[in-house]
Amino acid sequence: MPADVTSASSATGSPGANRAWWLKTLHRWHWMSAAASLAALLVFSATGITLNHASQIEAEPRVVNTTDELPASVLRPLAGEHGEAAPLPPSVAEWFSREMDIHAGGRGAEWSEDEVYVSLPRPGGDAWLAIDRTTGEFEYERTDRGWIAWLNDLHKGRNTGTAWRWFIDIFAVACLLFALTGLWLLQLHARQRGKTWPMVALGLAFPALLIILFMH
Repeated sequence: MPADVTSASSATGSPGANRAWWLKTLHRWHWMSAAASLAALLVFSATGITLNHASQIEAEPRVVNTTDELPASVLRPLAGEHGEAAPLPPSVAEWFSREMDIHAGGRGAEWSEDEVYVSLPRPGGDAWLAIDRTTGEFEYERTDRGWIAWLNDLHKGRNTGTAWRWFIDIFAVACLLFALTGLWLLQLHARQRGKTWPMVALGLAFPALLIILFMH
């Protein structure tokens, strides 16, 4: 075998070459996970502060109350028997969406002999809709607690729906990848950076001491 081929082969499997490959791979995954999670990480970090000081951040809830009456043709499907927690009939939900900008379709409702009630919680506020099954009169109330409350609810995943909960899970995986590749890179660079492990130990010890000393 030629000497140059032999030397190239041995270099590829050498410790230095393996370390270089791991460094390149880890740096790639580290920056990719950082780029993918950067925007959400900024929002979740900021809302961590607002959640921690929620009692000190004053917000005046804005309540909007609307009362009206359903047309007879729309009221008709509300008559008769309905299953427990059955949603509004599609034609009724469509009318509310089109005419009142109230999106109540597909949500479980509470049915009684005289009334149907739909709870409509949402991030940063709340809402509900009550319809008289006999007269067609309805009342809709919406509460808005402001954009900080909205961001806080996004942070907690409160009343945000399935898609947002999936996003939180994917974002959490990206953050884990970012942290784990960062830890691995610290290990690879630790020989040249003597303060690496003392700083990591401090990062572990400080919150542990806070928990031990101040949480009772």
